[in-house]
Amino acid sequence: MNVHLVKVRLYTVAVSIILTACNISSSPPQQGPGTKRMAARLEKIARNLNPATNTYINDARVEYLRQLDLPADPVDRLRLQVHLAREFLRAGHSQEAIDRFVHLKQQLGATKTKPSVRKLLALSYLRLGEQENCLQQHTSESCLFPIGPAGVHHNQRGARAALGEFTAILQDEPGEMTARWLINIAYMVLGEYPDSVPSQWLIPPTAFVSDGDIGRFGDVAPQLGLDAVSLAGGSIAEDFDCDGYLDIMASSWGLRDQLRYFLNRGDGTFDDVTEEAGLNGVVGGLQIVHADYDNNGFADVLVLRGAWWEEDGRHPNSLLHNYGDNFFDDVTEEVGLLAFHPTQTAAWGDYDNDGWLDLYIGNESFRHNIHPCQLFHNQTDGTFADVAQEAGVAVSGYVKGIVWGDYDNDGQLDLYISRLTAPNLLFRNEGENTSGQWTFADATAQAGVAEPVWSFPAWFWDYDNDGWLDLFVSGYHANAGDLAAEYLNLPHDAEYPRLYRNQGDGTFADVTRQVGLDKVLYTMGCNFGDLDNDGWPDFYAGTGSPSFRSIMPNRMFRNAEGQAFQEVTTSGGFGHLQKGHGVAFGDLDNDGDQDIYAVIGGSYTGDLSHNVLFENPGHGNHWLTLLLEGVRSNRAAIGARIRVGVHTASGRRDIYATVTAGASFGGSSLQQEIGLGQATTIESVAVTWPASGETQLFTNLARDRAYKIREGDPVPTPVELQAFDLSPADANNARAGRDHRP
Repeated sequence: MNVHLVKVRLYTVAVSIILTACNISSSPPQQGPGTKRMAARLEKIARNLNPATNTYINDARVEYLRQLDLPADPVDRLRLQVHLAREFLRAGHSQEAIDRFVHLKQQLGATKTKPSVRKLLALSYLRLGEQENCLQQHTSESCLFPIGPAGVHHNQRGARAALGEFTAILQDEPGEMTARWLINIAYMVLGEYPDSVPSQWLIPPTAFVSDGDIGRFGDVAPQLGLDAVSLAGGSIAEDFDCDGYLDIMASSWGLRDQLRYFLNRGDGTFDDVTEEAGLNGVVGGLQIVHADYDNNGFADVLVLRGAWWEEDGRHPNSLLHNYGDNFFDDVTEEVGLLAFHPTQTAAWGDYDNDGWLDLYIGNESFRHNIHPCQLFHNQTDGTFADVAQEAGVAVSGYVKGIVWGDYDNDGQLDLYISRLTAPNLLFRNEGENTSGQWTFADATAQAGVAEPVWSFPAWFWDYDNDGWLDLFVSGYHANAGDLAAEYLNLPHDAEYPRLYRNQGDGTFADVTRQVGLDKVLYTMGCNFGDLDNDGWPDFYAGTGSPSFRSIMPNRMFRNAEGQAFQEVTTSGGFGHLQKGHGVAFGDLDNDGDQDIYAVIGGSYTGDLSHNVLFENPGHGNHWLTLLLEGVRSNRAAIGARIRVGVHTASGRRDIYATVTAGASFGGSSLQQEIGLGQATTIESVAVTWPASGETQLFTNLARDRAYKIREGDPVPTPVELQAFDLSPADANNARAGRDHRP
């Protein structure tokens, strides 16, 4: 057992004895000692940041700029005034920004600077409309593209004024594609699209029609109290207390933004138990990743901090140890993970197959500030040691995505690294050398997977069910004008994603265009799952950038039997216009199909939005849920390979899955929720365990059931998962007294 766990448990027992003797009722501490230390460390970092240089602490920057003396030079004075007005916009003070930009526009008259001020003024009006409607009067239809009647702004002053400014911009610059896109959005939120849009600027409704009908996935987060107001952040759907129901954890990257833990009560309600779980003071984190690092049977969480902040991003990450009674403590320092590097990506995997999960953290290097990536080997005693240099993976670069996957089917995890503005890297696991050191070799050139150069999230998956892991890497170089150009079939400069099909010989083929994914996917958060339980993995791309101009829909794609991807964004109601970040697929109501939780929000202080939970309406297909438990392998069975053979009316087929949390920017449940389509029977389930490489074959499993499979046990154990309604009629009564919002 972990030494730290023993110490904490002994302390708890001792306190309980003392309290009992004194006739005092005991209750768990609200904060563990490690969390207290980390909270103090994070608060010190927040206090010491310099608003003169940090572009993301916008409230502080407003105050800093307001205190500066106005320069004597008129051009410098004007530049400062524009800068201050823009900071008001970024800080969320849209009306103040509007007032200042209006004054500046009047001052400038017809000068060359006026067009840029007009664009900022238009954005300020548009943002005001979003705040007064999508944020302050939030409903399940808010900001869902294309805007329907229920999403039309009640308070129309912001969008109406924005419309006037975008009209003037387009009259002066007819080819300004971002303004063309945003004027269509403005007409939508006013309820006047498409009829009132001037024909020369119209993007027709036919451009947004889905390739197929996936059914409407309604956003039920508001009814459940899961619509937390957030900036950019990560999300996890996982059964943290092992009661049979998936819980939700969500972060927000603001320096003082509290991590949130929502406990699934299994009756259509969720409780915010952040404080009771000892998580108060765990703040920030652009991404969170989970795994059971100490094999105690409960999922732990790693909070990643400092990304994009460059020199100001020397923040510590947090490893939150789950003690199994809905209580977490920060053990970062004592397990050997305390470091100060900017990062937002990491992945858990047992690269040496010793039964203990290791950790690769992708740090961000910039200019002359080098922050090599780290490979932490699990020492099996509750501590980690950085062996990246010896293993040959101490990579430098602006690293944005990390994923493990056994792409060559040799039983050893390989590593893919996505770097922004540099070629990506694929490292093949070479195993243990004669000195007892596990090493990796750069296989990028041979595999042909270095692009896109402007890349962000990535994941391994078997999209075509041939038993070989394929690779998806999304692009991150675009703007809203590029998206408008795509919808209008015009040329643009966006970086396309890449879908690499594994050819089974150590190489990959770029099939992006072949399968219809040559799309503008300005992707940050993302993940994959099976929307309709047909046994073919689909994916959701969260889009956008810090800029308030990047108002574009998050996009969903359905896998059409491994041959093509159909966009189903509008038919499913997934096209949220605010910035999409952490995405988690998981069966939150135990009804056999996957729901989707997503953190929605931007990077600047005022770019807040509500998180969403899209409830799966069901599609009539069969399913199988598997809860794997490693014995010789890591207990969560991360890296285990699954093959489900089924019979259908049209013949036999295999469905493949690997136990992971999914993509590099999202945390799906580690229980495997596998769609079976219209299978008539399950022929067999084969599980290949990562530590031993042994394959167990199971038969006589029923459709539409859940089973626990323990490594080495000859027979799976049926698990009774209690289904419930995510939006029951008496939800308001059930939630009485529970306020989940900040």
